[in-house]
Amino acid sequence: MSAAEAGGVFHRARGRTLDAFPAEKEREWKGPFYFIQGADPQFGLMKAWSTGDCDNGGDEWEQEIRLTEQAVQAINKLKPKPRFFVLCGDLIHAMPGMPWRKEQTEDLQRVLRNLDSEIPLVLVSGNHDVGNTPTPETIAEFQQTWGDDYFSFWVGGVLFLVLNSQFLYDASRCPALKQAQDQWLDQQLSIAGRQQCRHAVVFQHIPLFLQSVDEDDDYFNLAKAVRKETADKFARAGVKAVFSGHYHRNAGGTYQNLDMVVSSAIGCQLGKDAHGLRVVVVTAEKIVHRYYSLDELSEKGIDGDLMALMEEK
Repeated sequence: MSAAEAGGVFHRARGRTLDAFPAEKEREWKGPFYFIQGADPQFGLMKAWSTGDCDNGGDEWEQEIRLTEQAVQAINKLKPKPRFFVLCGDLIHAMPGMPWRKEQTEDLQRVLRNLDSEIPLVLVSGNHDVGNTPTPETIAEFQQTWGDDYFSFWVGGVLFLVLNSQFLYDASRCPALKQAQDQWLDQQLSIAGRQQCRHAVVFQHIPLFLQSVDEDDDYFNLAKAVRKETADKFARAGVKAVFSGHYHRNAGGTYQNLDMVVSSAIGCQLGKDAHGLRVVVVTAEKIVHRYYSLDELSEKGIDGDLMALMEEK
């Protein structure tokens, strides 16, 4: 199903921006707000992981459907409404060209279409969405299905940047596309560097690092040279936080003034965390975040101390 057929909710990112938030209305700080971050619904991974065949398995995804439905229902109940819901990649498990990709995509779109229409959906590409080594064809498929693979948008005076982290992981089959994102990113960071925004925040699927910028290379982080160069670039521009997924566990650390936040999955857990979502409160001075299990968020909502932050002037 194309984005247009899905009712437009999956095609808000185009022209390298998000049409849900007109920049001319959103460039000015108007006070604290919050958004919801999720990652890795990854329809099909729970079955594939349980059978030990992550490359070819994944022919069932009823558990992920139920969990993502629970996530959407929990978000829809929140008062006040979050400004947006960002999904940080690995929307489905089936890689480009693999069986069940079309069916997983259609089922995820069906579930996400139940999100409150006043809560824009922000979609980030992951390795399972565009392939471990993306090509111009896999990027084009993602764009047709979900919208742009990298873009920026403003909310309440804050500049948000969505990146395609596969270009940072392995762009050997699409070097021109990586170069285009690099040039675009430098332009966007120059806005942040000139302090023309209250904060700058990045969303990408693969974390820069899991705990420390000096940690060893791993499947779940970016290679050390790329990681350090990117972290330095973000830090110089004054980026406050990077939010990612990919690890299927909660993790994170800091580098200079940059907060690297790694959120566990809505779907399959690879550690001891619960299926969950992260609530992120943006105030004039700081960005405060807390991970909630889907059950906690459904039953109790957001804690009072976070709600109090949103009432600060």
